Amino acid sequence: MKPYEKDIQKAVEVLKNGGVILYPTDTIWGLGCDATNEQAVQRIYEIKKRSNTKSMLILVDDTSRLKEYAYVPSMAWELIRVTNRPLTIIYPGARNLAKNLISEDGTIGVRVVRDDFCRDLIRALGRPIVSTSANVSGRPSPANFSEISDEIKNAVDYIVRWRQNDTRRARPSSVIKLGKNNEVIVIRK
Repeated sequence: MKPYEKDIQKAVEVLKNGGVILYPTDTIWGLGCDATNEQAVQRIYEIKKRSNTKSMLILVDDTSRLKEYAYVPSMAWELIRVTNRPLTIIYPGARNLAKNLISEDGTIGVRVVRDDFCRDLIRALGRPIVSTSANVSGRPSPANFSEISDEIKNAVDYIVRWRQNDTRRARPSSVIKLGKNNEVIVIRK
């Protein structure tokens, strides 16, 4: 049994019931929910005090899942293969997700996680998970669990215990946007 197995079980139970979790990702701590549940996505916007016109990203457990949720330009496969750190790619043609998660231009940011905890959580849920920094919009993103405000902690339905004591200073992922014809725009290095 993996050391975080009970956390996975409880988090999946909460996610399947439309709840919001606070969890460690392959980058920084995030707020998460079932990416196909509109009400759960709306709760995250409310917790963050963020306009729902600012889209959030999703995490998937494997590259084989990408085409279920977006149009994947050919260049994406090579970018994913060669990257040595977490990379979020904004894809055109978002689909099969909560409507309030998809950007006005029809895009969605997706990161294929390499972190075992995140991968196991997503596989156990069987759907992608929303990932957005665990902070109120406009405030600094927490680099580790100790920097997350009580306001955020008190607003979620479950706080994952795994890696709460990890004090390393995590960084957000790089973000690039791909067009249908392999156009590339760097959003965050």
